[in-house]
Amino acid sequence: MITDTVPAPKKKSDLALRSVTGIALILISVFCLVYGREPFWLLLSAATLAMIAEWASLIRAARWQMWLALLGLLLPLFLAAPHANVPNTACWYGLLGATLAVFAFTRNPKLAAGMLYAGLPTLSLFFIHDRYDGIDLSFWTLAMVWTTDIGAYFAGRSIGGPKLAPVWSPNKTWAGLLGGMIAAIIVGFALTLVLHVTLRLAAFAGLLAVTAQMGDLFESVMKRRAGVKDSGWVLPGHGGVMDRLDGAVPVLCIVALIVASGIV
Repeated sequence: MITDTVPAPKKKSDLALRSVTGIALILISVFCLVYGREPFWLLLSAATLAMIAEWASLIRAARWQMWLALLGLLLPLFLAAPHANVPNTACWYGLLGATLAVFAFTRNPKLAAGMLYAGLPTLSLFFIHDRYDGIDLSFWTLAMVWTTDIGAYFAGRSIGGPKLAPVWSPNKTWAGLLGGMIAAIIVGFALTLVLHVTLRLAAFAGLLAVTAQMGDLFESVMKRRAGVKDSGWVLPGHGGVMDRLDGAVPVLCIVALIVASGIV
């Protein structure tokens, strides 16, 4: 995920690499979102498995425990496959059952928590995508995360000011948080003009921006405790998959709950 400010200006080459990678990831996500559930499922499945592998590395889980968690997550992912033809609730029960089974074998609660961390947002996005207006809802939800990142980054760099959480993430500022919220609110309401998204859902844009930043902050705490700069290395300029999707984790879950509640 893009940080909202930095203690020293980044090299132009670093910023260019981050920008190119970020744009490429957005384009790939939109393509998979629009052009069929199969590529969408493959993309989300790959991201889910990458996240649990990175989580296992951050908590220093044994290699056999990591592989067991990977195998466990395959169950809900296969149940969510395009042609599985199983009820949506089966995917959630599959994730819960796999998580409990892995915990029973490993006695590692942190690893079990990681399975929920990686699996819940994925199943939430599948749930959102399966609605009759699912493509619009999915794009809007992801756009909230993207615009929050961008707004926080530029507001933090241009304004600076007091730190949001200097002990856990010294690069984040209150200005960045506010900039991310403003950007999300503006884009959230603007997209209702072109997407099948209600104003009632757009009213949650500011809250979603805050939760996206909290997701980012949570992963920063994990990395600080693990003594690493990035969760992985697969994304040039960004680090790991968790580094890019940390803000999306709570946002996807919250939007799924909002949609399921019938509020929107």
